[in-house]
Amino acid sequence: MADETLQVINNEAAHRFEVRLGDEVAFAEYRREPDAIVFPHTVVPPAFSGRGVGGMLVQAGLAWAQELGLLVKPTCPFFHAYIAKRPELHDRVHPSMREGLKTP
Repeated sequence: MADETLQVINNEAAHRFEVRLGDEVAFAEYRREPDAIVFPHTVVPPAFSGRGVGGMLVQAGLAWAQELGLLVKPTCPFFHAYIAKRPELHDRVHPSMREGLKTP
C-alpha cells in the first residue's frame, strides 16, 4: 500500500525519480533515448519497506514517459517484474522488450 505522505520527485539533474524519508532516498534511475526511456536501476532502502515506494517509482516513470509520448525499456529487474505482472501496462513498453513480458 502506497504511503500518501511520501512523494516522488523527478530529479532531472541526477536522471532519476526519488522518494525521500529522512536521510534515506529510494530512486529509479533513467536514461532518455530518442524513442524511449530506459529504466536500468532501482534502489529501495529497507526504511521504505511495506510502503509501496517501488511501485510509486514505477508509476511515476510510466506517467512521465506517457506525458512525453515515449515508451519505456524496463531493464531494471524490479521495473520489469512490476510491468510484467500488469498486462494493462504492456503497451507502454518498447516493442523490443515486450516479448519478455509474457505471463504464464
